[in-house]
Amino acid sequence: MAAALLRTGKIKSNILQYSQYYGKKLSSSYFENCTRFNRSPLNKNPSRFVCLRFVNQQFSKSSKVPFIKKKWTTCMFTRTCFHGHGPGEGNQNGKNGEVNGWQIVTAMARYIWPKDATSIKVRVVIAVSLLLGSKMASVSVPFLFKYAVDTLNTGQAVGVAAAAGGTALTVATTLLIGYGAARAGASLFNELRNAVFAKVAQNSIRRVAKNVFLHLHSLDLNFHLSRQTGALSKAIDRGSRGINFTLTALVFNIVPTAFEVSLVAGILYWRCGPQFAVVTLSTIAAYAALTLGITSWRTKFRVQMNKADNQAGNLAIDSLINYETVKYFNNEQHEAKMYDSSLEKFEKASLKTSTSLAMLNFGQNIVFSSSLALIMVMACKGIVAGHMTVGDLVMVNGLLFQLSLPLNFLGTVYREIRQSLIDMKTMFNILNLEPNVKEKLNAPLLSISPRESSITFEDICFEYVNGQPIFKGISFDVPAGSKVAIVGGSGSGKSTVVRLLYRFYDPKSGRILVNGQNIRDVSLESLRSNIGVVPQDSVLFHNSIFYNINYGNMNATAEEVYAAAKMANIHESILKMPHGYDTQVGERGLKLSGGEKQRVAIARTILKNPSIILYDEATSSLDSITEQNILNSMETVTQGRTSLFIAHRLSTVVDCDEIFVFEDGFVKERGNHYTLLSNPDSLYTQLWNNQHKAVLQSYDSEEGETEELSK
Repeated sequence: MAAALLRTGKIKSNILQYSQYYGKKLSSSYFENCTRFNRSPLNKNPSRFVCLRFVNQQFSKSSKVPFIKKKWTTCMFTRTCFHGHGPGEGNQNGKNGEVNGWQIVTAMARYIWPKDATSIKVRVVIAVSLLLGSKMASVSVPFLFKYAVDTLNTGQAVGVAAAAGGTALTVATTLLIGYGAARAGASLFNELRNAVFAKVAQNSIRRVAKNVFLHLHSLDLNFHLSRQTGALSKAIDRGSRGINFTLTALVFNIVPTAFEVSLVAGILYWRCGPQFAVVTLSTIAAYAALTLGITSWRTKFRVQMNKADNQAGNLAIDSLINYETVKYFNNEQHEAKMYDSSLEKFEKASLKTSTSLAMLNFGQNIVFSSSLALIMVMACKGIVAGHMTVGDLVMVNGLLFQLSLPLNFLGTVYREIRQSLIDMKTMFNILNLEPNVKEKLNAPLLSISPRESSITFEDICFEYVNGQPIFKGISFDVPAGSKVAIVGGSGSGKSTVVRLLYRFYDPKSGRILVNGQNIRDVSLESLRSNIGVVPQDSVLFHNSIFYNINYGNMNATAEEVYAAAKMANIHESILKMPHGYDTQVGERGLKLSGGEKQRVAIARTILKNPSIILYDEATSSLDSITEQNILNSMETVTQGRTSLFIAHRLSTVVDCDEIFVFEDGFVKERGNHYTLLSNPDSLYTQLWNNQHKAVLQSYDSEEGETEELSK
């Protein structure tokens, strides 16, 4: 942790003289220049340090550890020195910070009414028309029931029916048949509406999911080094499911319910009087206030539940991905305990959500039942007074019950919309992120060929963390068609060259040129399509070996795939497998050995056929014989192409045209293997001797033992 503090650049090196006092207790401190540094409790944030700066006092000279008696001022800083983060703080830039609910709803509206999809618009219009038909049919149901009751209940209605040549029973039967037909028609319109709108909802889900997926791939390395795969997967899954509900609710529940409430209130005002309309509108207001208030209060429980769910999902995926590591250290119970702890948090939040939901449902029932009883009493008084009929009582009851269905659903809709918006927030926040590495508008294609593919680094300055430079104005040239190696100690920036050249990051200053063109001025697609990278840690897709090799060029023929496999010296090994090229490699290629994964990665880079090939310790997982066979094959692949080898094992770069030795952010030495080795004081010679020292010592030891035995 002392080293971590030093890397922040906020504490000077002489702090290390007190480092032996750090870490014994949580309250242990560092002191420097009248400043004490305490680590915060581990269960909160182990990378956060509390800085207590002393004001106007002196250290006690007699104490081994500096002692301070009085005033302190407090500040806090967080460790940001994690290798792999981008320049600065390593955060992704957002357009306007986090999105809010209204922005999500506005964005969803564009998917309901897309500019480039006439068929979707037609479906929306048809669905809305069916919705209006359904509402009109629903409102007519209580009226048909009222007239049927009045027909059977009033002598006047019976006399009118008889005078018309019919009977009361015939009229009532007709009305009741119409009553049933209206109910069936309303249901038919609803189901047709759902069927028509399903295409709109599913199309929106597909388009949003595709946009999120593409945007995730457009984000730079910063985001992907800091993301949690399990939590991100859970958030996108819930957000996708929330889209369907939110779209349906917006189009078919909120606005239609408001329309139906207005229609019912108007009918009651016209048929029964203003007091009935007032009671109805008051009921709606009380119901809405109760629903909105309690639902807003319940939202925090849903957030807690989602957070615990994300944490549990991430722990499960992380643990299963690292299955072998768990087994190596017998930590099954530890993993289960951590997973159960997350599930316990989810359980508690879920219980709060369920109990608060029960309270809300009961409150809604109280409001509606009270209002229904009140309006029925008012209708009974009207019947006694003689200006309302029994049919009116039935109609009022029917209209209120008719209204209760969308109202009850409206409460559910509001709750689910709030929850869906929470679920969708993470997904839309991702869409709101902007990558740090951007392509210029109308950027031209990179002009390059294997014979014209020189690489130039001009005065490059770069740092992953502010104040911790990796390169301090480094410059070097790689001529077109040459084979160049970069070597150096760990952390000297060898792999950073690959990341900068591939534009995973942009340098703080300086220029990187490919065939004389600044890579910031050309399109990313053309740049990356002309550079092949064989990484040190090769991760494969959970698919067949053929697919993983063919991934280098999805348009390649099977013969070209086999040829690439032969050049990578893996063709014969594949044929010996039970299913040959159809053999499944497992998640991340775990069913293959390290050497086999490395050779598959080399084969797909060969298949890509780029103008520039970068090998980032590409043969690190191979045995000496296979390594030599691949290096021999690479002679053909790299011939006439610019190739850059990042190497720790110096034996793999002996035949390179030129070798750059990195140290302290600069090119300290350059030359071919023999030139560099001819200088006994060179860093390259030191690295070479250190790598071969163990072998020589082992050989001398065995030789000594042999001599003793011979005596």
